[in-house]
Amino acid sequence: MYTQFCYHYRQFALQTKATMHIHRKPGDQTEVDWAGSKIHVTDRVTGEIAAASIFVGVLSSSLYAYVETFPTQELDCWITAHVNMFKFFCGVTRMIVPDNLKTGVEKTSWIDPVINKTYQELAEHYGTAIIPARVGKPQDKPNVEGSVKGVSTWIIAAVRNLQFFSIHELNATIREKLTEFNARPFQKKPGSRYSVYLEEEQSRLLPLPSSPYELAIWKVATVQCNYHISLSHMHYSVPWEYIRHKVDVRVTRNVIEVFSDNQRICTHRRLQVRSGQYSTTLEHMPKEHQQYLKWDSDRFRDWARKTGTNTLACVNAILTSRRIEQQGYRSCMALLKLAEKHSQERLEAACCKAWSYTPQSDYRNIKTILTSGMDRLDNTNPPEEKPQPSHGYTRGAGYYGRNSK
Repeated sequence: MYTQFCYHYRQFALQTKATMHIHRKPGDQTEVDWAGSKIHVTDRVTGEIAAASIFVGVLSSSLYAYVETFPTQELDCWITAHVNMFKFFCGVTRMIVPDNLKTGVEKTSWIDPVINKTYQELAEHYGTAIIPARVGKPQDKPNVEGSVKGVSTWIIAAVRNLQFFSIHELNATIREKLTEFNARPFQKKPGSRYSVYLEEEQSRLLPLPSSPYELAIWKVATVQCNYHISLSHMHYSVPWEYIRHKVDVRVTRNVIEVFSDNQRICTHRRLQVRSGQYSTTLEHMPKEHQQYLKWDSDRFRDWARKTGTNTLACVNAILTSRRIEQQGYRSCMALLKLAEKHSQERLEAACCKAWSYTPQSDYRNIKTILTSGMDRLDNTNPPEEKPQPSHGYTRGAGYYGRNSK
């Protein structure tokens, strides 16, 4: 009968629904989560009301809690909450147990979950490990779930009728309520969260690193043909061999790091203020580009001086004849190419020949002289000039009589 089935099922359930108390070692793990409830903040100028999210972190052994509000639940807020929480606890536990939220866990898996890169970096910086709770299993982090209820009752409910005009003002009030919450005595055991933390757990925590973790955002970028990547309208150079390759970029407040196959290939100081700026490292450029940048007016003159005085005079004439000196760099570079092709001796001779023709010699004149070989002619013995008659030409009798018969 159905009543007999229900009776026997209840007897079976009494035996199989046993629960086990799991003792948490002091300093072993921290449970973190976002609270379901939110607090509202009012814009002082516009009067617009915005909802603030509440972060809750709890030490699993002493139940010592940390609470802070943030404008969103994005990655930067999630990481900042952890940094502030470790500072509040004055130490770090060996494990962090979060929920399977997208900002912390990229791919859920009971065996091998994929942790967000930035979140994993934070764990490595503090020497801890991230072990997410199973999907749909709140019993994997029961302490933070219970503390969320306590926070909702003793903190959120206590400030729900107050008006706040900034997150900073809200957090200052919450910190006062949090101190009272942690000092509240337990109902079923002696002491409070704060007293148990001081007596049992504080000394078991891992020490904080010398400097707090600096928030870093990971992005993927493609190296452009000009061997630069673009981030927030700024441009940073990458070794030219990586053109058209996809690279991983780690962005912090002051530094840009570029990685390929998990190997760091370059680092830049982050550009600020004016958009469109370039940060270029000379070693990242191809050799021909490096050579082009290394040439300036002083170097062109030094090279010409070693070639000869006539070449130096031609270079000076080219640089000074332009309205802007940089406009003559290409002509000077072309002279350098002529020296490589024909030799410095011939270039010096061609410049000398060019000066004998015109006081304003340029690259085209010198190239013509070298191509035609006029620089090889001996200038010491110029050809003799034929004497010119002092009178006009006179036609003789034969000219007038050439058609006569």
